[in-house]
Amino acid sequence: MNDFGYVRAGDLDEALGLAEPALFTVTSARFIAGGTNLLDLMKENVLRPRRLVDINGLSPWAGIEARPDGGLRLGALARNAYTAHHSLVRERYPLLSAAILSGASPQVRNMASNGGNLMQRTRCWYFHDSQVPCNKRAPGSGCSAIGQLARQHAILGASEHCIATHPSDMAVALAALEAVVHVRSPRGERDIALADFHRLPGDRPQQDTTLGDDELILHIDLPPAAQFAAHSTYLKIRERSSFAFALVSVAAALDLGEDGRIRAARLVLGSVAHKPWRRSEAEEMLVGEAPGRELFDQAARRLIEGARPQGFGPGDNGFKIPLARRAVVRALEMAVRGETINTGAFRESRP
Repeated sequence: MNDFGYVRAGDLDEALGLAEPALFTVTSARFIAGGTNLLDLMKENVLRPRRLVDINGLSPWAGIEARPDGGLRLGALARNAYTAHHSLVRERYPLLSAAILSGASPQVRNMASNGGNLMQRTRCWYFHDSQVPCNKRAPGSGCSAIGQLARQHAILGASEHCIATHPSDMAVALAALEAVVHVRSPRGERDIALADFHRLPGDRPQQDTTLGDDELILHIDLPPAAQFAAHSTYLKIRERSSFAFALVSVAAALDLGEDGRIRAARLVLGSVAHKPWRRSEAEEMLVGEAPGRELFDQAARRLIEGARPQGFGPGDNGFKIPLARRAVVRALEMAVRGETINTGAFRESRP
């Protein structure tokens, strides 16, 4: 049994005062909002915090409001379900609503917070098994996934130290929408572009994000994106239709001109890397062109260029490479038709 303290922060200053800069270890204090990921990690003995700092009382960061420029501000403590069903989110950012509703279960979405969604840890089997080596849990101990069962692991951006993926559906949509994360610490406030918030593992896989040890997410800003509202899609491919993490997901958004040609495009892959995977070159290939399967396939190939299978034999997750390419093509075709969401189970043919 893990023994830990519990403190309910009365205001932001108190919460920040209870943070532990430069001590982000398995036993350091942790902020808790919904706790949908943190409590699981504590039960599995992956994290053993000495103290939980409950921030649910920080009500100013639990709402959603329109910004003067036509964008939207999402409170870090707003629940995922509230965010997905909010009228302004559904009207202006249907891609985000679709992505959130693709994730987890209604019960989890009712508890999970926006900030916590971005901070959730990988769902790598080896990370969650405290009995085996894992560089994310114990830096320098090794990566048990490399050369072993790695069906759900990375095909892009991996390193010799870690091949885990980031599990969030919401983060994939936020990356496509070019969201900005606003954080505060005792040292002040700063903005982090969503594209820079999560990081690739490199030689420091234990560090999932660029967030400082003593920083707290206050809100997430969405810039105006009305041009993409009518032609955006979140496609999630998973092994079963019920609660399951993606094998591959795609956030696709297009701005189509009156002549039918593509004026702008956003294209992001999820569950293929340690962070949402976006390449501007793939999007640029679409601009000025008429939508079509051949064009979409070319963009898809550019987006996954350099992908490598992981696992034993020829690659336990090698199927994810063609799956990702086909999913991108399908998502773009759906976006052209204005189909906002499509989720389904993946059926792998076996000899």
